[in-house]
Amino acid sequence: MKISTCKILGFALASVCLSSTLQAQTIQKYVSKNDKQLMEEYIRFLSIPNVSTDTVNIRKNAAFIQEMMERRGIKAELLTGTTAGVTPAVFGEIKTPGATRTIGFYAHYDGQPVNPKQWHAGLEPFKPVLISAPLESGGKIMGPYKSGDAVNPDWRISGRGAADDKAGVMAILNAYEALVKTGQRMKVNIKFLFEGEEEIGSIHLDEIFKKNKAKLQADSWIIIDGPRHVSGRKTIVYGVRGDVNVGLTVYGAKRPLHSGNYGNWAPNPALKLVHLLASMKDDKGQVLIKGFYDDVTPLTDTEKKALAQIPNQDELLKKELGVHTPENQERSLLESIMLPTLNINGAQSANVGPLASNVIPTKAEAVLDLRLVKGNDYKKQVDKVIAHIKSQGYHVVAAEPTEEERSKYPNLIKIEVEHGYNAQRTPMDLPISKSIQAAVQSTTKEPLVLFPSMGGSLPLYLFEEILETKVITVPIVNYDNNQHAENENVKIRYLWEGIETIAAIMLMDRSA
Repeated sequence: MKISTCKILGFALASVCLSSTLQAQTIQKYVSKNDKQLMEEYIRFLSIPNVSTDTVNIRKNAAFIQEMMERRGIKAELLTGTTAGVTPAVFGEIKTPGATRTIGFYAHYDGQPVNPKQWHAGLEPFKPVLISAPLESGGKIMGPYKSGDAVNPDWRISGRGAADDKAGVMAILNAYEALVKTGQRMKVNIKFLFEGEEEIGSIHLDEIFKKNKAKLQADSWIIIDGPRHVSGRKTIVYGVRGDVNVGLTVYGAKRPLHSGNYGNWAPNPALKLVHLLASMKDDKGQVLIKGFYDDVTPLTDTEKKALAQIPNQDELLKKELGVHTPENQERSLLESIMLPTLNINGAQSANVGPLASNVIPTKAEAVLDLRLVKGNDYKKQVDKVIAHIKSQGYHVVAAEPTEEERSKYPNLIKIEVEHGYNAQRTPMDLPISKSIQAAVQSTTKEPLVLFPSMGGSLPLYLFEEILETKVITVPIVNYDNNQHAENENVKIRYLWEGIETIAAIMLMDRSA
């Protein structure tokens, strides 16, 4: 924040703003001086495969984080729940003499599955390299980072986890180290928690919380995950959507049939599935499932005001993404995020392209992704989908259909519901909300973007339900980072700014 901006707020507050600005400048100088070491360590971190289900490598990631923490003087330990053999969370704590409040910082170190064949030529998921810009936009591969090389902050690091969410782990720990190395005095206790199952639904996080509740107590938890606003302005998010995936399998004949000999006679499961999916949503993006929007908790006046102040970037995104017409023309992207969604993650039946053959397939499959907002219960939302499917004439099974079921029902569908969780939203006008706004604002001249809720999902409701504390998300990476997809990347400048942002939060005068 510019000093002149602070002055209009009054002399006392201007002094606080000036102090915060000088602290931010100190962190900036530290990062600039140590950028080579920061880069070298991060490259090593990104080189460890981190797909959630790869338990061997996931534990190597946990061990690497423990080493990172120990080097910074943070005593680290692995936290587990009651289920044996599951991925641990890495925990650490720093107690500040005289502090009466505690802030927790969370990020996750696991990542989404990868298909190396889908990555751009010259890029590999776990061999991080530098790129000048997104390759889809004409960027170039600059090669791997070599120890001691100068760091160009406008370049990017490409690799799985670079943005989602090893960036959070890296920025949190280096923010703390920067404060220690520059001699700045924190006024709160700090706790660190790094999870290894977020990308598979945090299926054991509730166990970890319940078993270690006393250890994880804090006045508030700060989540470092997700992208900053499209405009590039620093962002604070006060809520997340819930999420649950539903797998659908529609059945035809028991064996594939010649489409000439059996076409017009044998039922085609691919066609059935297409019709079923089309019945769930109209051509304006409105979900047609009965009661789908009934449970939504309306935004407060404060949240509506914040939403109205966020720059609308729809036209920029349409051009960048090659989208002529959004699914729902009546709502902006920001307005759409505040509603539950029904998305088709993928669908398949037999083969296409060079492997296509003239057959009527035996089955057709799809995966639905239900994103939930405050007020929705994920189990009830799934029940609404199942009720809709039944209304379309389908008999639902939980396993492969039996001979008796095939002979009895004309329309068979297997439904598999994965682990899900509900949305979470923290009021934007709480003292902790305002304290974080002031801390982050002290690091930037531009006004902040304040989101009532992000489009993505995290199991943050567990912090409220089990740990009984407030939770706020501070995203730090670039919006065009390709998270969950091929060619994932993070802009180096955003990593450095993330360290600066988190350090400012750690220096807050109050945490609740």
